[in-house]
Amino acid sequence: MARIGFVGLGNMGGPMARNLAKAGHEVAVFDLVPASVEACAAAGARPAPSAAAAAAGAELVFTMLPAGAHVRDAWLGAGGMAASSDPGAILVDCSTIDVATAREVAAGSGRAFLDAPVSGGVMGAEAATLTFMVGGAEGAFRAAEPVLRQMGRAAIHCGGPGAGQAAKACNNMVLAATMIATCEAFVLAEKLGLSHQALFEVASRSSGQSWSLTAYCPVPGPVPGSPANRGYAPGFSAALMAKDLGLAAEAAAATGAATPMGARALELYRDFVAAGGGGTDFSGIIRMLRGEG
Repeated sequence: MARIGFVGLGNMGGPMARNLAKAGHEVAVFDLVPASVEACAAAGARPAPSAAAAAAGAELVFTMLPAGAHVRDAWLGAGGMAASSDPGAILVDCSTIDVATAREVAAGSGRAFLDAPVSGGVMGAEAATLTFMVGGAEGAFRAAEPVLRQMGRAAIHCGGPGAGQAAKACNNMVLAATMIATCEAFVLAEKLGLSHQALFEVASRSSGQSWSLTAYCPVPGPVPGSPANRGYAPGFSAALMAKDLGLAAEAAAATGAATPMGARALELYRDFVAAGGGGTDFSGIIRMLRGEG
């Protein structure tokens, strides 16, 4: 079993750290919210007094933080995590941030560093069924892969530093666009008098099939595990989707890529967040498309 440090124990990081502790690893954890640390301690993790202390002596060190500025500060700034980590440690950031910051932190860490954002949401974090999109040296990826797979069902090496964040931006742009299209189809079906179940049965067996439909259906009933059956409690919040689409838009602008569907999806999710939907699941955008308050 490995010695692991884990910093950032929110809706995603908390379940991930707990799964590592339950798997028998020696996990040192830190978060600014004491209750989050206590929840991990109850699962067998060891509370650390600081982010730097969580990193010290660990073979692998993970962060799961809200934004690029937090990641930079944790590893290279006041958090002191890179400097306090062992020279032979593998550092892994699972946050979703911009590619440029991921590359900056990797270059400045002085250690083997992987950017490894995830897909799967809170349910995937709790069930250890996440997909990791990983950028960095292949040797570091191979060394970290067995531990990643204890938190998820897939870990994919996408290329050098920043490649994991690039893959996440592209993936979530696809996800947002397909979710909006799926929601629009259900709204149209309602107006045409077609039942939710009928549309689901047809589209899930034909060319309209997508993950947004068959795993995360935005209406109650057809997929019992989807957030639509829990009042659109996240899941993956609309605010986070808007953030990720913003990262994709920044990347598109920096590279000159044409992403009109992605740009429109960003506009719609920002509208939904501004209307008060930020804390609900991103599939809850169907309410806005229906014209509900």
